[in-house]
Amino acid sequence: MTMVETALGPIDTGALGPTLMHEHIVTRSPGVQENWPHLWDRDEILRIAETKMADLYSRGVRTIVDLTTVDLGRDITLILDVARRSRVHVIVATGVWWMPQRYFTGHGIDAVADLFIRDITQGIGTSGVKAAIIKCATDTAGVSAVIEKVLRASARAQKATGVPISTHTWAAGRVGETQQAIFAQEGVDLRRVIIGHSGDSDDLDYLRGLMERGSTIGMDRFGLDNFLPTEKRVEVLARLCAEGYAGKMVLSHDANCWSDMLSEEAKRRTRPKWHYTHISDDILPALRKAGVKEDQIDQMLVRNPRAIFEARED
Repeated sequence: MTMVETALGPIDTGALGPTLMHEHIVTRSPGVQENWPHLWDRDEILRIAETKMADLYSRGVRTIVDLTTVDLGRDITLILDVARRSRVHVIVATGVWWMPQRYFTGHGIDAVADLFIRDITQGIGTSGVKAAIIKCATDTAGVSAVIEKVLRASARAQKATGVPISTHTWAAGRVGETQQAIFAQEGVDLRRVIIGHSGDSDDLDYLRGLMERGSTIGMDRFGLDNFLPTEKRVEVLARLCAEGYAGKMVLSHDANCWSDMLSEEAKRRTRPKWHYTHISDDILPALRKAGVKEDQIDQMLVRNPRAIFEARED
């Protein structure tokens, strides 16, 4: 039996079930809520989250991985409250996205790694909730000095704890290759890395390369057609499944229950497919129509996530 930490404590990895590997419960701008509290209706956010998590559960999803970091406004008490109201397991992340606060510029790699290790081994703040995955990111600006520091700190924290790394990338710039190179320099087994947002790309050579070097790729922005249309995402995923890569892909939306960046009405108007149940309601039927087998769907939604959390260094 292998255990994995969730917001409500450790569970057997066999209980994870169908898992969405790159989601958020709430994203917000750090400091804004504290200074303009009228922008933050906690009770309403909890109501929205409870409804959306119930919708997920009704579709058979049993776990989400919340990759919200400190620079995305991670609120562990809110995550806890949502988890307590939901039958869906919530796995929590440590790490830093691509907008690190000034603190991370002023401290060294090992000092930053120690923060991530603390979240994993001791718990986040005073909550007692332990992170089970490390999030880091590279976007259009590339690998700046502070981003390289976070990537290397993530690698060192991974080596120290054994938990996986999941990344945010700008797929059009093939930055997943840069991430893999830095992780490899730090001695990370690339099988312990998920290169996120790879589904934004239809460059099959790029995607195959990431997987051939060992990493799992995140086909995890379904609903964000501004990066790549749904039809093309389905086509790419079906092609890679036909080539035998179902064992190296995971699925998700990168959606949220609530965000201070975009209102619920604006999300429905501008990104109508970008929500937690798009994969269950729309993408899985489209994949089946495109020739993806049930066993391959189970592989990507159930067996791959479980294996990611069960794996440890050889």
